[in-house]
Amino acid sequence: MVDHTSDIEKADSKEASVEVTEERGPHHYADNVPRNKGVFAKLWSIVDRLDGVESRGIERVLPNERNHTQRLSDCMWMWLAANTTTATFSLGTLGASVFGLGFRPAVLTIIFFNLLSTIPVAYFSTFGPKLGLRQLTLSRFSFSLYFPNCFPIILNSIACVGWSTINCITGALTLRAVSEGNQPRIPSAAAIIIIAILTIVPSFIGYRYVHAYERYSWIPMMIIFLIVLGLSAKYFDSGSWGDSPTNVTAASVLSFGSAVVGFGLGWSSLAADYTVNFPEDVSSVRVFIWTYIGLNVPLILLETFGAAMMTTLNSSAPRFAERYAKDSVGGLLGAGLEPAGGFGQFCLVILAFGIVANNIPNMYSLALTTQALHPWLQAIPRPFICIIGTIVYVVLGIVGVDHFESWLDTLLVMLSYWLAIYCTIILEEHLIFRRGRWANYEPDKIADWKSLPVGIAAFVALGAGVVGFVLGMSQVWYIGVLAKKIEPEFGGDIGFELAAAFSGIVYPITRYFEKKRFGR
Repeated sequence: MVDHTSDIEKADSKEASVEVTEERGPHHYADNVPRNKGVFAKLWSIVDRLDGVESRGIERVLPNERNHTQRLSDCMWMWLAANTTTATFSLGTLGASVFGLGFRPAVLTIIFFNLLSTIPVAYFSTFGPKLGLRQLTLSRFSFSLYFPNCFPIILNSIACVGWSTINCITGALTLRAVSEGNQPRIPSAAAIIIIAILTIVPSFIGYRYVHAYERYSWIPMMIIFLIVLGLSAKYFDSGSWGDSPTNVTAASVLSFGSAVVGFGLGWSSLAADYTVNFPEDVSSVRVFIWTYIGLNVPLILLETFGAAMMTTLNSSAPRFAERYAKDSVGGLLGAGLEPAGGFGQFCLVILAFGIVANNIPNMYSLALTTQALHPWLQAIPRPFICIIGTIVYVVLGIVGVDHFESWLDTLLVMLSYWLAIYCTIILEEHLIFRRGRWANYEPDKIADWKSLPVGIAAFVALGAGVVGFVLGMSQVWYIGVLAKKIEPEFGGDIGFELAAAFSGIVYPITRYFEKKRFGR
């Protein structure tokens, strides 16, 4: 005898999952995630009692659940704020401090590689409204459900924690530079903890408050950077642009370019997380344009400003070199604001805390990334994962505060390697095998292994990409065979280019045979 009752119950359960609201809590979703068992049930009961806190995790945001009042310009403000920070400024200083580039080659590298690396970020942002899925959940359409999708998930989790660590160190160095002369210096650990506390609030509360914070937080930061520019411009090396550079090599440009790509492209694994609440019929072109502008305006301007500030180290004002040697990037900004006296110190404090705008999306997306790994992790409420991630990066920040530049360079370049592979695979799947059509996706079956690709093609392409960046990477601890062809002694980093090329060649071939064999 056929059990029709069970079919009806299943249909009712599915309908209930469509009608769920934030007030009821996502542990009522009929998605086989064990939210109502043991310690998970206790965690969800806590979240349900927190008014205004977003409890939704990686569950699909259905069209009828979207926030149709959200402004399309939020696509721009989100990334404008996240990149109008001292972290972006710091990247610009690496051109001279790490790669030995003059001002002109550094600026040209900044412009070209930023315009290139932010294209995937803006494009992936268009996936959120159309499918209602978060970025690392979307990767299941290429990487399968759990394996090999665990690789981008783990790497992105490391990236989110790593960036938060680097950011809080940047903020701590800036805050430490406030104390000069006989004033007691602010302990780095204390500064890192303060930044972490400010970061956790919006990321803990959720999507709406993340956008609300980022919508306005860039304004005071941009004003203060303009003040620093006005006070420091006369000390810039005026000949840095017009003179023909003698210290530029292909190796240094390519290596600095990899660092620039690692920063801009770093947002690609988070992109769709911040557009899932837009209406399904929103213009993809407008989402792309707003996002692309919001990324490139602060990236290009502030990285260029950082490169320009490095030219003050040889100026007639010794305070720039002295304070840079003492407090790194924070000291450089402090030297620029020194003529403003007490007001300048106040501005420096604001700059230090402004790094929060960059850390918020890292922590918010860390929780969503972690949940995509397994249903048991999806059963942990998103806000609690934010707390765990914050504790981890605070500890790492306190330990690594004296290794800022080396950690920053290594993180940026390693990010460019794996993200080049990730973006290539996602783009080829969408454009070649799904023909760029949203109708060729089944977002409601994102947790159904039988409806997703097997993942063999993605795994093989991932391995090919690893071979590519190993051949082309140039790090202190290893220089690839092909990188040595550019510069025998120091190497020229072409890791992300080869990673993208190798995976881009392998994926279409292996995916073709995968679809032919398994039909999905």
